[in-house]
Amino acid sequence: MLNPADHAFLDALAKQLPPDTLRSPEARHLEEPRGRWAGRAGAVACPSSVEEVSIILRSAHSARVGVVPYGGGTGLVGGQVASDGPAPLVLSLERMTRIRDLDALGNVLIAEGGCILADIQQAAERAGRLFPLSLASEGSARIGGLLATNAGGTGVLRWGNARDLCLGLEVVLANGEILHGLKRLRKNNMGYDLRHLMIGSEGTLGVITAASLRLFPRPARQGAALIVVRDPQAALDLLARAQARLGEGISAFELISGMGLRFLAETIPQVRQPFAEPPDWMVLIDLGVAHDLDPEAALLALFEEGLEAGLARDGVIASSEAQRTEFWRLRELLPEANRKIGAVSSHDISVPMRSVPEFIARAEPALAELGTFRVNCFGHLGDGNLHWNVFPVPGRSRADHEEERDAIKTRIHDLVHELGGSISAEHGIGRLKVGDLERYADPVALAAMRAIKAALDPAGILNPGAVLRVPD
Repeated sequence: MLNPADHAFLDALAKQLPPDTLRSPEARHLEEPRGRWAGRAGAVACPSSVEEVSIILRSAHSARVGVVPYGGGTGLVGGQVASDGPAPLVLSLERMTRIRDLDALGNVLIAEGGCILADIQQAAERAGRLFPLSLASEGSARIGGLLATNAGGTGVLRWGNARDLCLGLEVVLANGEILHGLKRLRKNNMGYDLRHLMIGSEGTLGVITAASLRLFPRPARQGAALIVVRDPQAALDLLARAQARLGEGISAFELISGMGLRFLAETIPQVRQPFAEPPDWMVLIDLGVAHDLDPEAALLALFEEGLEAGLARDGVIASSEAQRTEFWRLRELLPEANRKIGAVSSHDISVPMRSVPEFIARAEPALAELGTFRVNCFGHLGDGNLHWNVFPVPGRSRADHEEERDAIKTRIHDLVHELGGSISAEHGIGRLKVGDLERYADPVALAAMRAIKAALDPAGILNPGAVLRVPD
């Protein structure tokens, strides 16, 4: 059993830390973006060094007090808030924001866990390099949390997930010991790779306090196009043709439904729409190529090939960097439009790429058996990750469908599982999907996860209630 972060515990801890390290929780520390949970906490700890994180976790381990790591607060599965059990200590790395080193020649940047993603991107840019992890919340999401959830984003097709961009980690374990793993090496086979164990563990195995991150040369020229496609299968076929033509020059290939554009018109009408009438389906293609290639010409040739093959129906190619930015703003505002309307049930899923059209074709009829809804489907087609979100029809709100939410989720997740997919593509498990993990995960894998948790956090203090149910 865990104990609360009460006055006795906090008073003893405060004596070991600099003044103002322990603070009263603010509303932002107890909320999550979708408003599904209201958290609780005895206090918020804001350390400024890995040594202070070590003191905090060693004390919590000894007193059996739960600790909820907190990054930018942008997670969508409730991993950053604890609403049940004894009041925990929230551990925020918001003061640990230093970039400790940047080696442009070696293409490595070392950042503390509290660094905001946009600041890392800008530091890389100033050095003439690219840190390619990119997502809508990059202005507030922190690198420790992004690695803890193995964030994806729009560049996975070319650059990979967060774990593919990390060479090493500094991590504080549950008992306060510091794992010094800030390697800069591309090749390192010295036993088990604890870095990859920590990445994606959502703060349940350790607290990431710093990371060695991979940088890349910046593309010399960039371009983008919005191409209307016949259907999702045509989008997939167009991707294959794009890869044959352009190879690794494709930085992103995003699928966008007409419902997404209609939601933008409904909630953010000042956003400029690319077409007079929203098409049923379109793709956003982004290129980053060498000096001797013309991205605009390459995209035009691809569009013409798609048109001749019956895959494409219309399109707009960016003629400037400003227009490319405008295309991406359209894509990045889709989650904001979703929030304004209010989803009944949101699904962050992935299926094998060839099964994307089948999933889309089967999911809406399966939903129709449960009632009348609107669906906004968009996502990263190049890696099979879809955000398939269910909304009320005009005149109704998500509150009108509370009783249907679980049935909708189960229907969609069952289909994903049948197709060999994952019910959590890039947002993690958090507290929202603990039951789903138990339902769909391989039993042997689940048993191994529990064994690892028991070995590294025997008292169960790290992010209690997230990812795995731990017996009292």
